[in-house]
Amino acid sequence: MTRRLPHRLSVAPMMDWTDRHCRVLHRTLSRRALLYTEMVTTGAVLHGDRARLLGFDPAEHPVALQLGGSEPADLAEAARIGEAEGYDEINLNVGCPSDRVQSGRFGACLMREPELVAECMAAMGRAVKVPVTVKCRIGVDDQDPEESLFTLVDLCATAGVTTFVVHARKAWLKGLSPKENRDVPPLDYPLVWRLKRERPELTIVINGGVASLDEAEEHLRHVDGVMLGRAAYHTPDLLGDVDARIFGEDRRVNPFQAVEAYREYIARQLAAGTHLAAMTRHMLGLFHGVPGARAWRRILTVEGVKAGAGLEVIDRALAAISGLEEQRLARGLEPGQAA
Repeated sequence: MTRRLPHRLSVAPMMDWTDRHCRVLHRTLSRRALLYTEMVTTGAVLHGDRARLLGFDPAEHPVALQLGGSEPADLAEAARIGEAEGYDEINLNVGCPSDRVQSGRFGACLMREPELVAECMAAMGRAVKVPVTVKCRIGVDDQDPEESLFTLVDLCATAGVTTFVVHARKAWLKGLSPKENRDVPPLDYPLVWRLKRERPELTIVINGGVASLDEAEEHLRHVDGVMLGRAAYHTPDLLGDVDARIFGEDRRVNPFQAVEAYREYIARQLAAGTHLAAMTRHMLGLFHGVPGARAWRRILTVEGVKAGAGLEVIDRALAAISGLEEQRLARGLEPGQAA
């Protein structure tokens, strides 16, 4: 559990969003960002279709598997399987507030059982050589965040965990839906900054409400890493600046380049029987704010779901963007300048 991954920027595990197709798209935009799977329960890993649940493209590295569970032996075995599948990190979900997750005794409700979380992490750490990490909240319901967060982190650190991804908002397990809990109660970034300041030997990654790379850079003055969630999904083009701005590389990727890089993967998946819409649904926000973005989204959404839809749909959508840009340049307008 001593090897460290490039946590300076990562993309959050998001149910129904960060599937293998989404992760390949994100990888075309950034070579350095750490990517996470959707949460997979230990039961699914141990008894389900592993090829479907855990399969990923080699291009996705570095990529982490997020597990949901609370039985140390099951988590240890699931971690072993994840390592054998080639994942670079195994992460435990201690942050999801949904009713389904609570009923399974995992996710955010485990904030109330920090000793159990530490036991789980110790078992996972003994089972694998790749890093095992925790993604948690600052607390749940009526817990005092200063006490709940620091207690969980300290117990897990004693168990050998060195990296914590902290969603800087309490989870409400009763009275709020998971959607409502995205905005209520308020975020407490200073508490997470303080955690890093008082536990400098640990790698602390902050998550929750980070909407831009400007905000990410501000957080990096206080913590080791930033995890982007909805911003990375809805406006994935911002990931094209990550390698340059966050990792200091001389590399920027624009949306057109990302589409071109993604085409080869799409072609392989189409040949394997994957529906086009399963891949293009993650591309809808690529041209956010660019003239023609509405046509891009419409063509991909309407045409992409049709039987037999192929790369020609993407070509038509790109033409809608390119055509408008060519018209604007012919009129002497800068890219993105209002007509």
